Amino acid sequence: MYSTRRSFLKNAALGSAAVCAPAIAQAQPIIPAAATNKVKLSVSSYSYWHFKGEKFPIEKVIDDAAKLGLEGIDVLHRQMAGEDNAYLQKLKKHAFVNGIAMTCLSIHQGFVNPDKAELKKHIDHTNHCIELAYKMGIPCMRLNTGRWGTIKSFDDFMAKRGIEPAIEGYTEDEAFKWCIDSIQQCLKKAEECGVLLALENHWGLGSTPEGMLRIKNAIDSPWLSLLMDTGNFLENPYDKLEKIAPQTSFVQAKTYYGGGVWYSLDLDYKRIADILKKVNYQGYVSIEFEGKEDPYSGVKKSVDLLRSVLY
Repeated sequence: MYSTRRSFLKNAALGSAAVCAPAIAQAQPIIPAAATNKVKLSVSSYSYWHFKGEKFPIEKVIDDAAKLGLEGIDVLHRQMAGEDNAYLQKLKKHAFVNGIAMTCLSIHQGFVNPDKAELKKHIDHTNHCIELAYKMGIPCMRLNTGRWGTIKSFDDFMAKRGIEPAIEGYTEDEAFKWCIDSIQQCLKKAEECGVLLALENHWGLGSTPEGMLRIKNAIDSPWLSLLMDTGNFLENPYDKLEKIAPQTSFVQAKTYYGGGVWYSLDLDYKRIADILKKVNYQGYVSIEFEGKEDPYSGVKKSVDLLRSVLY
C-alpha cells in the first residue's frame, strides 16, 4: 500500500511539473541581445594626477571610485608609490574590500629605436611590468608603440599634433619591424602570467588605425589586443575609432572639464557608445579626465556623462 501510494504521489508530482513547465518557460522574458551589452565603468588613476606635483595615492583613487559606484580603476604605473610586494598586495586588498577591480596597468615603454640595447631595456621593462600586473591581479596591460623622439619636448610634440619626423637614415617600415619583434618577445611572459597586452593609439606608430592594425595583424597571438583611447585620434576620430573597435579589449575615455592641458576635444560620447555597441563590446570603459578642473569634480562629471550614454 505504501509503495503504491508513493508511486502515485511521485507520478502526480512529475505530471504537475510537466504541466507547469511550458507556463514557466513562457513567463521568462526574452532579453534582446543589445540589452546584455552593458559595459563596466572604471577610472584611470591618471585622472587625479597629471604628472605634476606629488603623486596622488592609488589608495585614494580606489576610495573615490568606490564612492562614485564605479566598478574598477586603471592603474598608471608611474603613479605607484613603489614596486615592493607588500605595497602591491596592499593595493590589491584595498581594492578588493572596496569592491573595486584593478582593470589595467598602464605603463610607459617604446619600441621605436634602432639601438638593440635600448630595445632590450624596454622589452625587459615590459616583461617586468607584466609580472607586477600578475602580482596585483590585474588582467590587462597597456602598451605603447613608442615614437621617434625627434621632438624632445612633449609640449612641442603636442603643438605639432603628435606628428614628428623619423630619425635620419631610418624608415617607418623599420620601426614597425622593431615594434612587432619586441612585442613578440613579451608574449610568452604575458601568456604565462595571464595578462592581456593592449596596444594603445598613443602617438608614434599607433597614431593611425592602419598602424595599430598592421602591428596587431602581424602578431598571431590571442594575448595581444588593442586599447582604444577616445582622445588620441585628433582629427576625424569616429571613423578611426570604428576601425579599431572590433579588436578593442579596453577603452580609455578622455574628458576635458576646465579645458585640456594640451588640447580639448568635443567628443560625441553617444556616437562612441554606439560604435562600441555595434561590435558588442563587453569590457571596461575607463575615464581619463585630462582637464584643469579639480579632479574630484571633473571625474564626477565624467562619470555622469558616461553613464548617460552607456546605460
